Amino acid sequence: MNVRLPVRKAILGRRTYEVPAEGRFGKIRLDFNENTLGCGKAARRAVAGLSAKTLAMYPEYTRPTRTLARYFAVRAEEIALTNGGDDALRVFFDTFVEPRSHILICEPTFPMYRYYAEIAGAEVKALRYSATMAFPLEEALTALREKPRVLFLANPNNPTGTLVAKRAIVKILRAATETAVVLDEAYSEFSGESVVPWIRRYPQLFVAKTFSKAAGLAGLRLGAVLAQRDSLALVKRALPPYPVNVAALAAGAAAVEDKKSLNDYVREVKRLRTWFTNELKKRGARVFPSAGNFVLVDFGDAGPTLFREFERRGILVRERRKDLGPSFARISIGMESELQKLLKFVPRMV
Repeated sequence: MNVRLPVRKAILGRRTYEVPAEGRFGKIRLDFNENTLGCGKAARRAVAGLSAKTLAMYPEYTRPTRTLARYFAVRAEEIALTNGGDDALRVFFDTFVEPRSHILICEPTFPMYRYYAEIAGAEVKALRYSATMAFPLEEALTALREKPRVLFLANPNNPTGTLVAKRAIVKILRAATETAVVLDEAYSEFSGESVVPWIRRYPQLFVAKTFSKAAGLAGLRLGAVLAQRDSLALVKRALPPYPVNVAALAAGAAAVEDKKSLNDYVREVKRLRTWFTNELKKRGARVFPSAGNFVLVDFGDAGPTLFREFERRGILVRERRKDLGPSFARISIGMESELQKLLKFVPRMV
């Protein structure tokens, strides 16, 4: 039997996105910006308390949605829950992006923006962060004149740690009258900056959130989109009726109500980020200022050898040879004991 599947050209022209996620158990995981301490006790209790009958039924969303809306200080009709932060991004392509239209991004950045654009058959207009990882505001304002369907801006940016100032974001929003502006705030808890209070002022503004970082729920896949009610109603048309599983709903609601655990963890990450940055600088590494739960590091000529040593010792970091160069790595702010183990193998390079 001769079978020829009618595969879309956009799919034939790209490779599968393969994350090196297997074989990480038991290693020091400083590569995916995860909460290596683990989620809080309240979230664990919420999942453990789910009954067999609850697991057998389709989820109900009203109560957890209200809880999560309160956490973000928005109304229930201004939040849509998604299957992780990645799905919170995918929905913008389903809503706004036509084949052969284009989106605007600034690289290096989170690769899922380009990934979804390629699947959608859209073009990608990519700006570049400077050598000091500064955001090219004037170039972005000029590019918006071409009316991209969506501008994706990670704030703080991954992997640079860059935080675009609010005054710059205001200029972007004022220029983007025919573009959906998506602020990806996956790491906003660690920066202390958010534009969520602006959603009623700017109907073109959408804020993507995840519970994989500060809340420590990466394994359950829970994300959210926040926007002005009428704008969000358009996005909801592209969402399935049951996008989030019952365990993620229970854990997410419990996590945000356990404010002490969340705040304590964020405070510790900020402390360790400063300490770890200083320790790396003492050894001669170049560390870029970061507003996330990670740092971008340039180890110079020692980088490739150092990364092989980390791998041999079971210490996982995210090398950035493809988008920044062979000496660069993004390193998550894990627990202090994990960072100390990594530092043992970083020689003084100056």
